Amino acid sequence: MAEETEGLPTRIQVTSTPELEVGCYADFVGIWHQDTSFVLDFSVCTNPPQLGHDEDGNHVLNIPARMTARVRIPPAQVFEIMKALETQLSAGERETGR
Repeated sequence: MAEETEGLPTRIQVTSTPELEVGCYADFVGIWHQDTSFVLDFSVCTNPPQLGHDEDGNHVLNIPARMTARVRIPPAQVFEIMKALETQLSAGERETGR
């Protein structure tokens, strides 16, 4: 079997449950890393910003938010994702003219 498939192009066929197909909305993403993965925390704002104070008494703007998804990816995939985002961003700019 290994000899028969050697050198063939690889194609991953991804399927999804109906619940995941709709996706989830996010206002922003926080990105951090560990030794074995990069972590993307997608979040949505839940209430209007409110004026508050930090530990030193300085004024801050508190923005309540809730994480909607956490995605962990291996470090080797980061550059592939960056290239794919650039490709899609360029295509979107060409299509919309902005």
